[in-house]
Amino acid sequence: MRPQHSHRQSNSAVNINLTPMIDMVFILLIFFIATTSFTKESGVEVSRPSAKTAISKEQEHITITISSNNEIWLNQKQIDIRSVRTFIEHGQGEKQINSVVIVADKNAKTGVVIEVLDQARLAGISDISIAANQKQ
Repeated sequence: MRPQHSHRQSNSAVNINLTPMIDMVFILLIFFIATTSFTKESGVEVSRPSAKTAISKEQEHITITISSNNEIWLNQKQIDIRSVRTFIEHGQGEKQINSVVIVADKNAKTGVVIEVLDQARLAGISDISIAANQKQ
């Protein structure tokens, strides 16, 4: 006699419920969107220097970018050093901006950075910051 094994074959296929996984993906997506910091970039890529005392600053400000070849950019437009003060004063009239952030490439000439800093002070800005990456 032959041993009889009862093999039961199920007619229903194994289903995997993807609903919890989709829920988790949406929760992660919402988390990443909510925690992302959106900053207005100047349109020019610069290599910022690092500083141990660098802190994050969040407020309405004008961002002036100085590239490695000493070009000055404001609102994604290249401007001349002599017109920095005029552009800052014009920007103040629109939004009541009282601070300037200078994003200078670490290879930019210090003299150009100081001249932009002076132009901002002459435009009546007292809160002037120079952007740097925080050292780890």
